[in-house]
Amino acid sequence: MLLISMVAGPVLGQERPVLLVIGDSLSAGYNMPLDAAWPRLLEQRLQDHGHDFDVVNASVTGDTTQGGRTRLPRLLERHQPAWVIIELGGNDGLRGLPLATTRANLEAMVRASTDAGAQVMLTGIVLPPNYGSGYTQAFEAIYTDLAEQHRALLVPFFMEGVALTKGMMQADGIHPNEQAQPILLDNVWAVLAPALSDS
Repeated sequence: MLLISMVAGPVLGQERPVLLVIGDSLSAGYNMPLDAAWPRLLEQRLQDHGHDFDVVNASVTGDTTQGGRTRLPRLLERHQPAWVIIELGGNDGLRGLPLATTRANLEAMVRASTDAGAQVMLTGIVLPPNYGSGYTQAFEAIYTDLAEQHRALLVPFFMEGVALTKGMMQADGIHPNEQAQPILLDNVWAVLAPALSDS
């Protein structure tokens, strides 16, 4: 079953700028209170540092880059975000989907976001080693290449400090738990904060 996580945000004519998060279960607050998910924590941190943003969390558990690509145009039209954080691709990799497809979808999302006037952040994903070094290295390179090509911000490994850290994952070994959310936030904040200061 797909779980949709939406943090209420303004529509056309909003006064506060919007930061849109479009992701999968890693951002959707899977199996935890929605207020505990890192996008909600991000909104509070932004405000604490004098950045008056509305954070719209348009993350869907189980989503792929194809799903995100399909959903994004309507989200851009509705929310007119100043920033778009794209946290997608993990499900593509875990399913062994063609790398060219994942890259094309992510690139289309980056282009659509920048064409809509938003600044973009990509969050990199590292796959388990059992998928083979050739596939995993080429998969990881998608994020680096697209960030360089389109001058997008990049979090090299979104799950840094979580994926292999005791006590940070749910029982399934796939999804971060509630205790991990501040770490995920820190990983994003380390890249986002300097960019906000420069803008």
